[in-house]
Amino acid sequence: MQATVFCKRCLSILTCTMKVVLPDSSELELPDGATGLEAARAIGPKLAEQAVLARVNGSTRDLRLPLSDGERVQFLTTRDTEDPDALYVLRHSTAHLLAEAVMRLHPGVKIAIGPPIADGFYYDFEFPEPISDADLEAIEEEIRREIADGREWAREDVTREEAIARFEAEAQPYKVELARDADGDISLYTQGAFTDLCRGPHLQNARPIKAVKLTSLAGAYWRGDENNTQLTRIYGTAFFSQADLDAHLERIEEARARDHRRIGRQLDLFHFDEHSPGSPLWHPKGMVIYNELEAIRRRENLRRGYLEVKTPLIYDKALWVTSGHWEKFRENMFLIPGDTEDQTYAIKPMNCPGHMLLFGSELRSYRELPIRYAEAAPLHRNELAGALHGLTRVRYVTQDDAHIFCTREQIAAELDGCMDYLRYLYGLFGVEPSAELSTRPENKLGTDEEWDFTEAELLAALDRYAIPYVVGEGEGSFYGPKIDLHMTDVLGRSWQIGTIQLDAQMPARFGLTYMGPDNHEHGVFVVHRALFGSFERFIGILVEHFAGAFPFWLAPVQVRVIPVGEGHREAAAELRERFDAEGYRVEVDDRDDTLAKRIRDAEVEKVPFVVVYGDREAEAARAWRSFELLAVRERGGEQSTVSLDSLLVRFRELASEADSA
Repeated sequence: MQATVFCKRCLSILTCTMKVVLPDSSELELPDGATGLEAARAIGPKLAEQAVLARVNGSTRDLRLPLSDGERVQFLTTRDTEDPDALYVLRHSTAHLLAEAVMRLHPGVKIAIGPPIADGFYYDFEFPEPISDADLEAIEEEIRREIADGREWAREDVTREEAIARFEAEAQPYKVELARDADGDISLYTQGAFTDLCRGPHLQNARPIKAVKLTSLAGAYWRGDENNTQLTRIYGTAFFSQADLDAHLERIEEARARDHRRIGRQLDLFHFDEHSPGSPLWHPKGMVIYNELEAIRRRENLRRGYLEVKTPLIYDKALWVTSGHWEKFRENMFLIPGDTEDQTYAIKPMNCPGHMLLFGSELRSYRELPIRYAEAAPLHRNELAGALHGLTRVRYVTQDDAHIFCTREQIAAELDGCMDYLRYLYGLFGVEPSAELSTRPENKLGTDEEWDFTEAELLAALDRYAIPYVVGEGEGSFYGPKIDLHMTDVLGRSWQIGTIQLDAQMPARFGLTYMGPDNHEHGVFVVHRALFGSFERFIGILVEHFAGAFPFWLAPVQVRVIPVGEGHREAAAELRERFDAEGYRVEVDDRDDTLAKRIRDAEVEKVPFVVVYGDREAEAARAWRSFELLAVRERGGEQSTVSLDSLLVRFRELASEADSA
């Protein structure tokens, strides 16, 4: 393809073309400045009709925007129904249909923002009168009417001043504020009678939107600031097919059934109280799980050469200034007045600075390194009230924290040790880790050369252990790059759990060095690592992953003995003593309720083994002078008859799973 144009590159009138690279590495010649949609048309009319988005050099781009010479271009179409980027643009466009529907049904509404999010989208509104869940059906039906009527998206670029004037005329103050905060020209997208300030990308038209569901309402402060107006947020989702939506709704129902907050109360594990928002109150059965994880942490740390330490909960402002947290993290810290008007203390949100003080308490020799400090101390982070969510987002955090102080030459071996450790831990629960390698943020400390080195070390460790990963550009901590560890649960949901970070900046800020074999001081590196992440979040994830049906070794109650009648209670108590002597967690349910109800309660509480003891078992015990006949119900299986000795062998096999992963 060729076009006669005035070429800005060549500064002359000539026939000028460019080439873009397609996924199969072939080149497509186009007029200079051709858009993504024009490129799709050059390949074929069907592709142009079905295209929803261009992926250019790995990043998403609206089809209406121009391409540049040499760019690599991939087109996503209506056939890419599971591609996150294709779903992103579908849901983004549906959010705009939602805003159009709301403005039509609720005159005078003020519109804020409406981005796509994981599994859906939302839009924030200031309604003239409150709405309820009952109003969602009418809004949803209006969206379907818009799709049936036909909607196409048109893009235009305007100046900042033009955008401000437009939205002032429409009495849309939130859009005016966004326009005023923008730099340079602003893009607007219009469908039907609705125009929104938006960067895009968007669909060509609404035909690919085959299934829409508005799911819930919530409150949301404008720009996340509790000092601003509280808006009404409408959540929804959209798919390329009704079948995909139906499957999604089934997953939501299953996730609701597995909600750790509900199961936590049902299994008597923990609860939350308004007197301490974001801080769980652990019940005895919940502490069983907590202590099992803590026992693993202590055992494995000892085996792997970690030194247990304990550091203060409260430090003065000066420490946090030195570490860099005062500038970067102060808004998430709980502050306490000091001994004088000029003094301020903070409850620690992480252990790093305290461990820096430990290392710096004396001059270190290279012969001492590596030093691996470990501490599972309570941390406090001032999360926004609206962000709190059960155990997975709390203000009281207990990390399986550790800091490894090492030389430059020891980094690879120490990272390998962390990788081996995490594979063991996640293997206990039958999950494979994946990772996100988070690279240098804009507010980083240190030079690009230092970050080049630390990022390369983390990348090499991931490659050595063949852990799949994606790159999160700019998502690293201010002091160093990090590996954020993820696990995928039985519902296919990815959870961020542990982290491994490599840092040369914080030890340098504390002036930490070691004496090398050359009798000179050298800077030390620190590996920050928490593999469970936090006990609170990890337990919340486990509750949902197992739906409360924990592995035998982790279950708060491993066996429940149910005597059929009053005459069987003495034997049940003896059985309890036998199980207890072997170290198993056992309960006897000798309530006066019916046998069926007590068995049902054990099933609801997901007890791994239930032993029912009645006349038949008593007769066998008298004949054999031992417990040779026990009626045993294993969770998820049928009732069987086994001897006590055989049952204990089975218990030992299951309990050993915690050691043999």
